[in-house]
Amino acid sequence: MANCFKTCLLIDDNYIDNFVTRKILEGSNFVETITVVRSANEAIASLRDGIIKPDVIFLDVRMPLMGGFEFLEEFDKLDIEKSGIKIFMLSSSLDPVDMRKSTDNKYITQFIHKPLTQKALEELCP
Repeated sequence: MANCFKTCLLIDDNYIDNFVTRKILEGSNFVETITVVRSANEAIASLRDGIIKPDVIFLDVRMPLMGGFEFLEEFDKLDIEKSGIKIFMLSSSLDPVDMRKSTDNKYITQFIHKPLTQKALEELCP
């Protein structure tokens, strides 16, 4: 089976979460290439500079300096093609406000609770 997506950007400040999510992604047919960054600021700079051109982004809600929703505000300002990028909010947050904000955000495709699972990935394939 071919990969669902070519390039994935994983944005999460937690090393353990990144390790687990990356292993799950690598063990699936979900994506061909995975880039991991540990800050939303680094992700914005990489997107702005064209270093990363993802088809799919997994974005954590709570991170130091710039959280997931602040990332989305900066993402909106970027002069890049956004229509082909699916963004999944990947979080351990149970806060209904976070879930509502992700549902209301035009860039968020879906809110997914950590940890990411093989079953969840299968449901995300177009």
